[in-house]
Amino acid sequence: MKRVDDFRLRFGHKEYVPIMVGGMGVDISTAELALEAARLGGIGHISDAMVNDVSDRRFDTSFVKDKTKLYKHNILNTDKSAVKFDLDILAEATRRHVGATMEAKKGDGLIFVNCMEKLTMNGPRETLQVRMASALDAGIDGITLSAGLHLGSFGLIAEHARFRDAKLGIIVSSVRALQLFLRKNAKLNRLPDFVVVEGPLAGGHLGFGLDWAQYDLAAITAEVIQYLKDEQLAIPVVAAGGIFTGSDAVSFLQAGSAAVQVATRFTVARECGLPDEVKQDYFRANEDDIVVNTISPTGYPMRMLKSSPAIGDGIRPNCESYGYLLDGSGNCAYITSYNRELALHPDGKNISVLDKTCLCTQMRNFKLWTCGHTTYRLKDTTHRQADGSYQLLSAEHIFNDYLHSVDHQVALPAPAV
Repeated sequence: MKRVDDFRLRFGHKEYVPIMVGGMGVDISTAELALEAARLGGIGHISDAMVNDVSDRRFDTSFVKDKTKLYKHNILNTDKSAVKFDLDILAEATRRHVGATMEAKKGDGLIFVNCMEKLTMNGPRETLQVRMASALDAGIDGITLSAGLHLGSFGLIAEHARFRDAKLGIIVSSVRALQLFLRKNAKLNRLPDFVVVEGPLAGGHLGFGLDWAQYDLAAITAEVIQYLKDEQLAIPVVAAGGIFTGSDAVSFLQAGSAAVQVATRFTVARECGLPDEVKQDYFRANEDDIVVNTISPTGYPMRMLKSSPAIGDGIRPNCESYGYLLDGSGNCAYITSYNRELALHPDGKNISVLDKTCLCTQMRNFKLWTCGHTTYRLKDTTHRQADGSYQLLSAEHIFNDYLHSVDHQVALPAPAV
């Protein structure tokens, strides 16, 4: 009976454990979590979402405070077009976050950074270029392009010295999205090193509409593998979304995937950046506590716990401090919704915004609990303790359970003393 450990992901002449831990932002996939995956021979991700804030928390910088002070005069202004990111500071924050992580890396695995195209930051092209180039400068092993088609992203770093040696990949949810990406970048003569196929059961933003339940990861992955075979393109495919056990992973590896990307089970690892009390909410969740809605200002449907405090919260937009979802004209769907409600409640009190959320502030404060569809199964992976709480797990335990388990079994951790 096959185990994940019977397979290996190959990049060139090097082999890796075919387990990729997904890049959950904001700093949910912490450096500590990514470092564990790499130490164990797999691939870990950090996220560059809200990297200025992540730098402040990791290194006691004051990037957010300084930006807030700079734009303090604009806080009550409904027009946020003047709020810009200092590209030098963005580069420094990225280099700090990535550089410190890479310096601490041990083991034979790799560490990638997840870069969302939908973090438009009131300067979509220039901020994405700085984020990617600074990560390469700081020694990141690879970049995973996410939350967008990324039709021009390779071109933004084509002149970088590491453009052809770093591992560069993209997340897609259909053959069509991959075809568009490859066609757009053909003139660069630079194929992606890997393609992550993310299915409808994944956590956070989805590459599907509200009809997500009509799609199937195995079917989409098979289509992508067949397309690449037909085109004679030897690009490793990584299946992602809803892969809960080692046996789930083996089924994709036997069907032709080069690796799997997993994340949900690591949300309750000690190394995960979620506060411990929020991890208990994940453990307690039942299947009907998990919803897919459209409150993200990005326009993508998003999966989360319906008990997330962010849902319906009418917090004032905090773009002067954050502003990561401001489009190239300084607009954000949440600002539009908030201003609508403010017009109905001019005193600014008792405002509730139901159709959108202030994603930056809520994610930074861990009030928006994004999750995968299989979150309701987390309680079955550990022990319930005498006080009713659930025992947290180590990333190493979860990783090794994926690596060695069979028959859809999940190994429980040794009981806490």
